Amino acid sequence: MTAFDELYLHYYKILCTSAFFYVKNEQEAKDLVQTLFLDIWEKQLYRHFHEDIRGYLFRAVKNRCINHLKWQKVQDRRQQGYAALQELAGTSPVEDPPDGCQQLQLALDDMAGQKRMAIQLVYVHGKRYQEAANDMRISINSLKTHLKTGLKFLRGEIKSKIN
Repeated sequence: MTAFDELYLHYYKILCTSAFFYVKNEQEAKDLVQTLFLDIWEKQLYRHFHEDIRGYLFRAVKNRCINHLKWQKVQDRRQQGYAALQELAGTSPVEDPPDGCQQLQLALDDMAGQKRMAIQLVYVHGKRYQEAANDMRISINSLKTHLKTGLKFLRGEIKSKIN
């Protein structure tokens, strides 16, 4: 058995318990701890452990949990924003209106390429800004600009269809 295996067997359960304290979800806690150990293995971080391994592991799990919770809040806000757009689209007083999703899709279809792609990657597919920027081969600031102008365009399109 390697030193890494011993480290994993010794700390896995207690780190999962620690992670659960933060995220309140057993599977998410296990996933976060598992990815920590994968990172330690893949990046060969175990070679740099000298003294306080326990402290490092608990601090790393805590940081991952905090980052995960922040990411969840961002995702929740994105979903709320997208749901608000759908709700706005669904309130059209036009005779025989398409449902909110159809109106939103029509507005997305009318939008220019990169704005549409940015909104779909971030809000529909749930990608992080950096991931979406990488997929589009643009900077993160350009992505934010596309999102901002794209959302402004969608709001305008949907409001014009309502009025």
